[in-house]
Amino acid sequence: MTTRLSRNRNYQLLWGSQALSEAGFSASMIALPLLVLAVTGSPALSGLVLGVDAMAQLLAGLPAGALADRWDRKKILLGCEAVYALAVASLAAAIWWDVVRVPHLIAVAAVLGCCRSLFGPAEGAMLAGVVPPAQLPTAVAMNSARGALGQLSGTAAGGFLYGIGRAVPFAFDVLVHLISLVALTFVRAPRREAVPSGGGHLGKEMAEGLRWVWNERHVRVTVACAVSLNFFFSGYYIVIIVLAKERGVTSGEIGVMAAMLGVGGVAGSLIAPYLQRRLSPYVSIMSVFWVLTLLTPLAAVIHDGYLLGALFVAMALLPPTANTTIGTYQLLLTPDRLRGRLTSVMGVIGGVSAATGPAFGGLVVQAFPGTDAVLLCAAGIALVTVVVTISPTLRRFPRADTLTPAATEPQPVGGRPGQTDPASPDGPNEEKTS
Repeated sequence: MTTRLSRNRNYQLLWGSQALSEAGFSASMIALPLLVLAVTGSPALSGLVLGVDAMAQLLAGLPAGALADRWDRKKILLGCEAVYALAVASLAAAIWWDVVRVPHLIAVAAVLGCCRSLFGPAEGAMLAGVVPPAQLPTAVAMNSARGALGQLSGTAAGGFLYGIGRAVPFAFDVLVHLISLVALTFVRAPRREAVPSGGGHLGKEMAEGLRWVWNERHVRVTVACAVSLNFFFSGYYIVIIVLAKERGVTSGEIGVMAAMLGVGGVAGSLIAPYLQRRLSPYVSIMSVFWVLTLLTPLAAVIHDGYLLGALFVAMALLPPTANTTIGTYQLLLTPDRLRGRLTSVMGVIGGVSAATGPAFGGLVVQAFPGTDAVLLCAAGIALVTVVVTISPTLRRFPRADTLTPAATEPQPVGGRPGQTDPASPDGPNEEKTS
């Protein structure tokens, strides 16, 4: 008899520990630019430090996935938590002793980015061993809710704690990561033999992960659609923030408006398992694009910050369902020896679109009047929606409950890893859209 997810001790420990870690990280990330600004008085340096964290995640992404498939994944989680806590503790101590320096801040940001880059693939790859296949959709959706909850609570706590004292949010981050470290020691993950698949050469192992993503048509198509959507929506988000400011929306309202995107994400994650069971994969993916296509132009005529927040809630409700559909499919179809690399490739691709989208939005809102900038981003989303709607590959996207989990034992490099869904002539594929 399968243990219910709510009684799955290993998953609950993993989920709870990372909910704390996400809150701690978000608290540090809201406090870090404030600290840099207070120490240096330079907004440019504040952006630089945050940029170092993001760049470290991107640069370490592909090697991190290969290492997650090569090393013991639980030890990776424990090591990352320990190094992360030490790095933030060094920053808290420097603040306490009033010896904060920019090189130290940059070094800490780089360490945090590398730790998160390595932790993500290891945890994502381990999930399929902690949770039985039938419960994976719910687990994937709950992980999405965890991230949104951690970001919301951590961001709010970080600003409040920084008001008490500069070192306080970082001390809080250290504490929750130490708690997470202890909790992770009690997680029992299935034993596995990590066999280097590229003859022990890290570059070959990274290349194999890239080939896996490229050779799977559903993955390839959904990656292209998701990157395009994220690019235009990230740009759209910046445009809305600037436009709201120009229309006299107060900073407080803008804060609430931005938080509503997270509230919608949490609500969407909670209903995602229900919708994922009742909607076909094609409908669950396509509906995200159509909802955004219909809702994004409305911001051109909305002048109230709270109404814009409500619009963000509606936009954020369905993406978790599509991510649950696709994420479950990925875990079931990808051989265990490649799951870390799959997660890292998706993370790097998502990071690139997240980094370039806001830059695009800034250029658009500077070159065009606010309303025109909104409509231009909305037109980009609509174009991607048309491609998704007519895509024969997405129309044949198979349901997760029709799939057999991929073999977990090492497989030869020359063979095609994973299972093939007989209902789809294109074979197995998938990717995250949202």
